[in-house]
Amino acid sequence: MVTLMGVSLTGFHLYTGYFGTLPSQQQGAVHLGLALGMIFILFPATRGSGSRARVPWYDVILAFAATFTAYYKILFYEEVLRARVTGYSSLDLATALLGVLFVLEATRRTVGVPIVIMAALAIGYALFGNHIPSQMLSHPGFSLGEVSPYLWFRESGVFGTPLQISARFIFLFLFFGVVLMHTGVGRFFNDLAFAVTGRFTGGAGKAAVMASSFQGMISGSSIGNTVASGSFTIPMMKNARFKPEVAGAAEASASTGGQIMPPLMGAAAFIMVEYVGVSYREIMFSALIPALLYFAGIFIGVHFEAKRHRILGLPKDQLPSKRKLMLEKGYMLLPLLVIVTTISLGFTAQRAALLGIACAFAVGMIRKETRPSLVGLVKIFEQGARVALPVIAAVASAGIIAGVVGMTGLGSKFAAGIISLADGVLILALLFTMVACIVLGMGLPTTANYVVTATIAAPALINEFGLPPMAVHLFVFYFGIIADITPPVCLAAFAGAGIAGANPMKTGFTAVKLAIGAFIIPYAFIYNPMLVMVDATLLGLLAAVLFSLLGIMGVSSALIGHFVRDSLPWERLVLLAAGLAMVVPEPLTSGIGLLAMALVAWCQSRRPAHQDLASPTA
Repeated sequence: MVTLMGVSLTGFHLYTGYFGTLPSQQQGAVHLGLALGMIFILFPATRGSGSRARVPWYDVILAFAATFTAYYKILFYEEVLRARVTGYSSLDLATALLGVLFVLEATRRTVGVPIVIMAALAIGYALFGNHIPSQMLSHPGFSLGEVSPYLWFRESGVFGTPLQISARFIFLFLFFGVVLMHTGVGRFFNDLAFAVTGRFTGGAGKAAVMASSFQGMISGSSIGNTVASGSFTIPMMKNARFKPEVAGAAEASASTGGQIMPPLMGAAAFIMVEYVGVSYREIMFSALIPALLYFAGIFIGVHFEAKRHRILGLPKDQLPSKRKLMLEKGYMLLPLLVIVTTISLGFTAQRAALLGIACAFAVGMIRKETRPSLVGLVKIFEQGARVALPVIAAVASAGIIAGVVGMTGLGSKFAAGIISLADGVLILALLFTMVACIVLGMGLPTTANYVVTATIAAPALINEFGLPPMAVHLFVFYFGIIADITPPVCLAAFAGAGIAGANPMKTGFTAVKLAIGAFIIPYAFIYNPMLVMVDATLLGLLAAVLFSLLGIMGVSSALIGHFVRDSLPWERLVLLAAGLAMVVPEPLTSGIGLLAMALVAWCQSRRPAHQDLASPTA
């Protein structure tokens, strides 16, 4: 049954992707209905996700009932549309209520409890918000008979923008990632990364960063990427004498960046298309420079860590040959080139995904070991559906929260609250928004986090301070993502710590040190929107990139404690201040920061190497 449903779900998306999607509500109903059925069969009610040999009778009933509540919108499509004017029947109301409950339970099984609590609190707010004494938060109040059909049958609830984007774009790109992994592209990226960087100082760590950035281009999942590539990059870093917490943190930090790395960014990026009102091509090009700065920052952090502990590169005979690798497997880059070219030429993301999938299958047919049999093809289709299940459940629950925000007017009230607290000071508004994104990210998946913050926080920054929408949406997008490596709930860092055998919290704090650029870059492109291609000039863009890199270098070296030599306390403070100063796009502050960094470099270069803490003679 699972195989049949999984193959049907993947086949449905390939068919509608090529021949045209159904009306949005019907497309979403098939998308969510089959996913709910699979979730109740695959994911147990009382323990973590995973396969099981026997499915309880009640989960079978739940699977069919949940699928029916979604397909109800197809079976009685015309009646449901008319009911918006004439009023909903008792059966409509019961179906809507059950549908919302099924979504919450499916989300609990696949994603976890925090997002369910958030969605339940949102529903409670819609029902009982009229009893809140605060004028800022109160609203007239709605009955259960008003809330449940609004969330289930309208375009602004469960079947709203997040689920529609998932049904049109996200599923296809997730399936594209599955096909690439089955054709051996992931392993090729890792080999290529080690061939390019393995011989340099801290080569194993730098190769892990590069490999994870490549993997992130096709996976878009922080935790999945950490586990997939970390299974062999983390042991290799440990063998090269990186501390376990550093090895786990480097992999987690780099893997988290996969969601911001074009051409295949995380699922939230496709939702951003609708919120910002631009094409995916514009999102991709706007996100490119910040993503490169992010990975450059981790690269710099790993370099300073390796220099501090005298970790050298790997011997040449332990590294793959770049020439041989490109000659034998260079063709594996074709699917990504097809995606980038297709989007760049102005085709839709949907068409780009389809062409990428076709090219990936063609690449897989070249070698016998990656050529799928008929049974293998069925498994790939089923795996494509399985990978999408947590995302579908998460965006459905995010739709509940977004629906309540729209229904009650909470978005405008929250925006007014931010403006009031910030008192018109931009930096305070940005700090409050950043904290909100990170706190929400502790309990919500990235996609759901982006939907919530883009609904309630982004409008405040855009309308009150006149900031470019692209920069603001990437700002909340970034801070929602880096919640995966920000303690205390840093799931990607926990995954890396598990593989490395390191302390999870230590790994989380080390990940923040290595990925400190992720906390700086969003402020950089808010104050200098040229970094996200808003009104960019060549000279201005080059200057912005250069000073952003220098700023990240200064802050990173201050946190790690090594620049030219191991840094003294006063040198670390100067480097931190200099790095932050260069992020602000003002000639005076940037110049002062540059001079301060040069002063520290000069002082350290005059100090004997044997005085460093990690020196063999120290």
